[in-house]
Amino acid sequence: MSDLAPVIETRLLRKIYRGAKFAAVESLDLSVATGQVFGFLGPNGAGKTTTIGMLLGNVFPTSGSATVLGKPIGDRNTRRSVGYLPEKFQFHEFLSATEFLDMHGQLYGMSVGDRRRRIPEVLEIVGLLSRAKDKLGAFSKGMQQRAGLAQAILHEPRLVILDEPTSALDPLGRRAVRDIVLYLKGRGTTVLLNSHLLSEIEMTCDTVAIIKRGQIVRQGTVDEITTPVSSVTIALEAITPAVLEAASRFGTVNPSAVTEDRSTSEDRLDSLSDVSEITVRLSGGTVAKTPYLVASLVSAGARVRSVVPVRESLEDAFVRVMAEGDAA
Repeated sequence: MSDLAPVIETRLLRKIYRGAKFAAVESLDLSVATGQVFGFLGPNGAGKTTTIGMLLGNVFPTSGSATVLGKPIGDRNTRRSVGYLPEKFQFHEFLSATEFLDMHGQLYGMSVGDRRRRIPEVLEIVGLLSRAKDKLGAFSKGMQQRAGLAQAILHEPRLVILDEPTSALDPLGRRAVRDIVLYLKGRGTTVLLNSHLLSEIEMTCDTVAIIKRGQIVRQGTVDEITTPVSSVTIALEAITPAVLEAASRFGTVNPSAVTEDRSTSEDRLDSLSDVSEITVRLSGGTVAKTPYLVASLVSAGARVRSVVPVRESLEDAFVRVMAEGDAA
């Protein structure tokens, strides 16, 4: 397979379960490039799990086609080059971490020598080498998840599929998983990451796809999916009506800095005495106006402490995309 060929590619992939009124996945076109960390996003019931099942060869598509590592889905040799961590992994709690990985190494068809070499390596990668002989039943949820990640990368797969790897983890656990994903990215391993924690997706993924009712509705980089910067938050001292007037010439000033009270300027000054920052949505949507905005504020008597562009988060973009078409 060429290094430039997609690791995952689907064309018009469709799955409708027997007796269902609607397809779980409909006309799915997906392309995941070599070495990418690819975020797969969607609400519950959108078709993410069904899609992953088809890519792994566990669910048969109704129609359409898909390839994984250049081979049709279901190819047994290809499956040995794929690592998978399901959302609800069933751990044998009576096994030690080493025994658990040795069992999975045998299932992957790894030789005794490869297992002896690789098990300490992956335990060190996930930060569990010092607990190699401890039973999984004594592990915390975060440690068990890291053990699950260790089994997913044990056989040095070219593609790793992670289904909600940070679910139910605390911030430290999520950071540990994120570090492992970034480690895999650094080694050129392709990762398909399904997660509800969009902040994690935003920090780790090169490209994302949003699926809604079984169909891809957005696919691209985070920057391509989120709207461009069109607002700036400015921390100020000495906010006066003149300052607000100067800001309003460049766009819409956020309501927190402008009261609904239309009384005298003196009353408005009293009401704004505690306001320390304003957000201006720039007309025309371009931050190129920012230097002129700042100069105008200073000329009006403001003291500018900081200027921060406001960028739409992936979570905001996701909510926006989910709402599109529903309001009609």
